[in-house]
Amino acid sequence: MKRFLLFLTVLIFQSQFLLAQRYITEQFTDVSVEEGVVYGQNYTILSIPIIEHTSLQPLVMDVYTPDGDTEVDRPAVLILHTGNFLPPQFNGGCNGTNKDADVVELAKRLAKMGYVAFTPSYRLGWDPTNPDPTARVFTIINAAYRGAQDARTAVKYLKKSVAELGNPYNINPNKIAMWGFGTGAYVTYGAATLNDITDTWIPKFVTPAGPMIVEQINGDLDATAYTAAPANYPGIPEGDSLCTANHVGYDATFQLAVQLGGACGDTSWVTPGDVPLISAHVVTDPFAPCSNGIVNVPPPINLPVVEVFGGCSIIPLADERGLNNIFDATYLDDISDYVNSVNGGVNGFFPFYSNDTEQSDPWGFSYSAEPYGVDGSDCGTDQAAALLRMDSIVQYFAPRACYALNLGCDLTGIVSADNLQDIQVDLQVAPNPADDYILFQSGDATPMEKIQIFDLTGRHIRTDQNINDSQFNFKRNNLPSGVYLAKVHFEAGVMTKKIVMK
Repeated sequence: MKRFLLFLTVLIFQSQFLLAQRYITEQFTDVSVEEGVVYGQNYTILSIPIIEHTSLQPLVMDVYTPDGDTEVDRPAVLILHTGNFLPPQFNGGCNGTNKDADVVELAKRLAKMGYVAFTPSYRLGWDPTNPDPTARVFTIINAAYRGAQDARTAVKYLKKSVAELGNPYNINPNKIAMWGFGTGAYVTYGAATLNDITDTWIPKFVTPAGPMIVEQINGDLDATAYTAAPANYPGIPEGDSLCTANHVGYDATFQLAVQLGGACGDTSWVTPGDVPLISAHVVTDPFAPCSNGIVNVPPPINLPVVEVFGGCSIIPLADERGLNNIFDATYLDDISDYVNSVNGGVNGFFPFYSNDTEQSDPWGFSYSAEPYGVDGSDCGTDQAAALLRMDSIVQYFAPRACYALNLGCDLTGIVSADNLQDIQVDLQVAPNPADDYILFQSGDATPMEKIQIFDLTGRHIRTDQNINDSQFNFKRNNLPSGVYLAKVHFEAGVMTKKIVMK
């Protein structure tokens, strides 16, 4: 790791002169923090050992905003902590809340870059020590599902705050990213790729009695209705609830997901139309496999749980299925050069290599050896090394977020001048998905020259030449159903759009 740290130090030092602008590097010196903002409520199982019933838990988050910023249309980032779905008192004591050092430091960094950063808590609780492997799988998928519900509830709250509360954080509700550390990355993967509760109805999450996640008991993915457990439901008293309604009428869509470690429950969850995904993952992660493998409960428990898929598998799949086409550009910065030299050219994947077989989160650290007062926790406190790695990830994230969130960044010197953003040409594509035709429409001052169509393997399908207009009615003709890439050429450059024919 030492050689890698030295290399990153040189890259970051060189890059500071190139990337000095909003959303790319820090623009603000100070950050204000509003603590304990309630973004919803839902039922927790952590109260069962105490009062023998589930109970309503307020869902809270801290909000980080840049001091002195006059922008009123800012992008938002939700940052989810790690912790193995357990409180610090039960997971080893180094992390497990939205006060974790890595969460706080990332929130401050993003706020200084011009974002508004939100650090939600989410419901915890599962049974990692149960000797029954089915019980371990049952409780972990339920915990992950509750986490995804809460993360999506936070997105809905942000949209409600804009529509009903006077937009107190001056955010754009259509420019939201979600970022997860470790366990929070599991939650982020779920929130980003699950489209319906039935996506979890795959063999490893189904018992002879039926699916482990059922809407009438667990609630829908967006937590829009009250539920109650039937008799003999595992671990929950009859009539107790696992879900209540939050912010009904607001959608939970967001525009970008970032995962540091963690894993996705299944490759079948990654489908065309999902949000773009960025992952940083230690390729030899012993707990959450970078490729595919059995996720393990960390020491001293060391029990296997269920097969999952990390960044080494999920991001190439996301790339193949068109999710990350928005990142298509020729990047000129040194961090992108390095990452592209070690990731096989996969859009959005930042692999970390380590000789330490126990290393899973080189970007993680604690402010002290016992940050949550757990005797003997002996947490890592090498803040400088961790933040250097985090800085490299943020620099990789920044220009790609400019595309995914349509931030209108000045990327001069960062990407080739041929690559355009939506805001530069005001390109609209609708309907999409489509049956017979798609209308491509750009700004009056930026007419389209031609449109090339490719399939997801990169095979050229057709070209419509000599458009020279700000409107073009793309006719399907004999194009088969499927997902395609439309490369729209303008005088100033090229923009790639994913289109879907039903």
